[in-house]
Amino acid sequence: MNGADTAWIIVATALVLFMTLPGLALFYGGLVRARNVLSVFMHCYAIACLMSVLWLIAGYSIAFGGAPSGVWGGLGKAFLAGITAESLAGTLPEVLFFAFQMTFAIITPALIVGAYVERIGFGFVLLFSGLWMLLCYAPVVHWIWGGGMLADGGLFGEIGVRDFAGGIVVHETAGLAALIIAVFLGPRRNRHTPPHNPGFVMIGAAMLWVGWFGFNGGSQLAADGGAAMALTVTHISAATASLSWALWERIKFGKASLVGTVTGTIAGLASITPASGFVGPIEALIIGAIAGVLCQEVVVLIRERLRIDDTLDVFAVHGVGGIFGTVMIAVFGAGSWAAQLGGLAIVGVFTAVVTVALIKLVSLITPLRVDAETETDGLDLSVHGERAYEMMS
Repeated sequence: MNGADTAWIIVATALVLFMTLPGLALFYGGLVRARNVLSVFMHCYAIACLMSVLWLIAGYSIAFGGAPSGVWGGLGKAFLAGITAESLAGTLPEVLFFAFQMTFAIITPALIVGAYVERIGFGFVLLFSGLWMLLCYAPVVHWIWGGGMLADGGLFGEIGVRDFAGGIVVHETAGLAALIIAVFLGPRRNRHTPPHNPGFVMIGAAMLWVGWFGFNGGSQLAADGGAAMALTVTHISAATASLSWALWERIKFGKASLVGTVTGTIAGLASITPASGFVGPIEALIIGAIAGVLCQEVVVLIRERLRIDDTLDVFAVHGVGGIFGTVMIAVFGAGSWAAQLGGLAIVGVFTAVVTVALIKLVSLITPLRVDAETETDGLDLSVHGERAYEMMS
């Protein structure tokens, strides 16, 4: 065990949890109508709790259990069987590696929340999120990070898929699942309501930015120069994408908005995530500059041309950002084109199939969408019996 590595990953684990609670909750909560803000908080909080328990029961073992099939890790480490405080994963206590990876298992299904807010059933959220994490997310983790079929020595030969901190594992899977759920749900009855609290959005985005240092820097799993570089390029990409998004807004609409600028921040963070362990500051500038414009244009495509109500633009920002960053690894020569594109395709098809199957299955058990009256009145009072703002719409 290395004490410095252990200390850094303890901090990184806290930072990644901080991204969901309260960062993502505030970011998403500020974007919805005031009568739905508590439901967004509840979705993020309940998902964090449920994923933690499921990761202990089986998720960690499916992802990192070490079964030789290459498809899943097996159940040998269910409930952390055989793991003690002295067990090691590299230079770290394995229980700490478990906890660090648990925070990724929390935020990935939580990202999907942004696609279905203001109209989805709470029971559906919990059941779908739990099954999706176990049956979609955890196997993909095994394929790429757990020594499975897409890792080095797998389907693509000696050099497997390069995904440093989750461009495919986190952002592509969550983004595609979000888009598919949005299609099944259909649009909100009042989809053009502006964000009720842009201040929440900015505060949440800032928390995500800070937490992302643990997300990407911690993925080095060591306190060394690689972690420092990952942290640095993460910051550079986020800053550059914020500026490019704002500039593109100014060119197109004559004004640069706060909500747009901080959405650009998230686009830059998602885009640098898979590449953060393989590129330097100049590459990060390029990735961020393109991401701010690219993701903004995909927002317009999804909203205006395809008319899909991915409420908070999960696919356009996280999905497209993660896919773009994964491709840029090959562009900059840090990975093979076959592995990067092949990995995106395999995981994309798998995610789509599992997501559609789970939507249909879970819908047989609990309603996908709330009724019209509940949606109009807001989920806070109708579903959770609480109200955050008495006098606001």
